[in-house]
Amino acid sequence: MTKQLLIYEKVEAITPGKHGDLSVKVGEDYNFAKDINSVPIMAAEFPNVGQECAIVFTGNDENVMPVMLMGFQDGQNLQVDDAGQWTIRYVPAFFRRYPFVFSSSDDGKTFTLCIDEDFPGCNRDGRGERLFDAEGERTQYLKNVLEFLQEYQLSYKRTEAFCSRLKEMDLLEPMTAQFTTLDGEPGNLTGFMAVNRDKIKKLSGEQLEQLAATDELELIYVHIQSLMNFSRMLEKMGGGDTSSAKTTEKSANSKKPEAKNKPATRKPPVSKKTSSKKKTSKK
Repeated sequence: MTKQLLIYEKVEAITPGKHGDLSVKVGEDYNFAKDINSVPIMAAEFPNVGQECAIVFTGNDENVMPVMLMGFQDGQNLQVDDAGQWTIRYVPAFFRRYPFVFSSSDDGKTFTLCIDEDFPGCNRDGRGERLFDAEGERTQYLKNVLEFLQEYQLSYKRTEAFCSRLKEMDLLEPMTAQFTTLDGEPGNLTGFMAVNRDKIKKLSGEQLEQLAATDELELIYVHIQSLMNFSRMLEKMGGGDTSSAKTTEKSANSKKPEAKNKPATRKPPVSKKTSSKKKTSKK
């Protein structure tokens, strides 16, 4: 199983024969997400995510998806504390569906409900919720899980359509977030994209009407406003008030041409530290 699934390790299709006596105990422990610095989100999640975290886009010429940025460095999630507790109000659906996930056929038409068998809450001691009853039928819990994932998949399709329109209208461009930590160390976060405000102003009336009719214009401005949360995240990283912390976003127009090729499909943003002596980067 590749790390494209981020938090999933041992994904297996759910069957009565293999999981007839399996129970799942889901608690408040988010240690499974502590090393993830960004997570895919759906368009419907923008209003909630945008209140607390920055929403950016990752991808390439073919596929683009929005992500919730949770840390500035690889392996850093500022929203999970040392005790494994989630520290902000909203939990993204990607994490709420865990340890369950859909796998799809090559043509994307058939979906199979799966579970991460390495999830610590999976047990055969009856703790939590059973997946199947004594007759081998799905329990109400498993039916609810299936319904949630079906809704998630529908939302995924809507989000794909939204991102396709952003690309068609040429509104996205590579960005770099420059920041300074409390100890004065400069760094920059690359590998993501954001909507260019000036390009919105150049859209035709018909294009603006289309975006407004689908509520996608509102999503765009929620995304832009959410970039202000870079400062809040820096405060959290510094462990206190960071009046000296700052973030700036630079467009591709102010960077070298090759910067346009940096974003990669489903790869998290990359943080780089800079200093006057040497440059180091974490991969």
